[in-house]
Amino acid sequence: MTYLPRIVDERLAELVGGLPAVAVEGPKAVGKTRTASRLVASTIALDDPDEVALLAADRGRLHRLPKPVLIDEWQRHPAVWDMVRRAVDDGAGPGSFVLTGSATPSAPRHSGAGRIMSLRMRPLAFSERGLERPTVSLGELLSGSRPEIAGASSIALDDYVEEIVASGLPGVRTREGALRAELLDGYVSSIVEHDFAELGHVVRRPASLRSWFAAFAAATSSTATYSSILDAATAGLPEKPAKSTTIAYRDTLARLWILDELPAWLGPRNHLAALTQAPKHHLADPALAARLLNVGAGALLDGSAPARGGALLGALFESLVTMSVRVLAEASRARVSHLRTKRGEHEVDLVVERDDGRVLAIEVKLARTASDADVTHLRWLREKIGHDLLDAVVVTTGDVAYRRPDGIAVVPLALLGA
Repeated sequence: MTYLPRIVDERLAELVGGLPAVAVEGPKAVGKTRTASRLVASTIALDDPDEVALLAADRGRLHRLPKPVLIDEWQRHPAVWDMVRRAVDDGAGPGSFVLTGSATPSAPRHSGAGRIMSLRMRPLAFSERGLERPTVSLGELLSGSRPEIAGASSIALDDYVEEIVASGLPGVRTREGALRAELLDGYVSSIVEHDFAELGHVVRRPASLRSWFAAFAAATSSTATYSSILDAATAGLPEKPAKSTTIAYRDTLARLWILDELPAWLGPRNHLAALTQAPKHHLADPALAARLLNVGAGALLDGSAPARGGALLGALFESLVTMSVRVLAEASRARVSHLRTKRGEHEVDLVVERDDGRVLAIEVKLARTASDADVTHLRWLREKIGHDLLDAVVVTTGDVAYRRPDGIAVVPLALLGA
């Protein structure tokens, strides 16, 4: 399979070149191993029991192999984390170790702070999928230079819907539709039936976990409370799982990098008051949410999807945009969050924040253009924070990028790049 260049490539190469140890973290099948393999000289694959046995019997092997050494699926042998940490303390040079892992083990270990730099890897952003050449740079929008906004896209609504269900997992999206759906179903089954157990979480009622997982998927792009998600998962059932059980579900899925919740922006310069602290719910890939809800492209387009009706497509499109923006923001060392006032009068889908606290505000609209009503919250935020708002953007499913007379940029997702 041809390697699709990733935005994280440059950042990873920079870290490996300057630091002794880097950990690349993210869900299974996101491409961590293939991406990291392009930078290393040797590999220890710890999903191979023989490799685990060799490393346990001969710890010096870790230091004799040509550097950089890729330690793949390190969570299968958590002791290797501390082995690497000690090697860094003993003076390992830049480019010594790259660790990849698709779960955070429960075994106690040193955090690695100051020794092992962690880098999150997500599924393919829309711009990484090779469907269109981006004409608008997130980095330039974050510069505050108010760049010219232009470009045309041939990507239509049905193409965006296809990309939602196709997945950003490289090995899944290249398959035909029916096989792709089976792979995603198998991915979910593996999480429920195997991955929880590997992390030491015994699931006594797999059906309850699946129901909660699907209810979480139905809450995509919302700030629904966990109690309401539980109620949706157990509607009509006389016995509901205990709160402690559903908290354990959530924590384990987070450790598997399957949950990718978007934190709330709290306005660090104190321009704003009464902001909610509730996260927005997202799975690592909106295709997983679609499969958990058993909806395909047709049901999303005609509005017949049972969960949230026609609103589900808008929620999944927002999730696709959110995932993509988080990938793009990594190239600019920026953080991504969302804004919502406690009473819900105002909300901004994405707030991309530079280290100096100044922000880019993004609204997501399942529409070809942006009306005055669509930019209400962006205008409100501009009035509230003034100079601290670098730029404001509406991301759409349209075919042309432009600036409105009020200065707000309108950019089709397909034209937004790093």
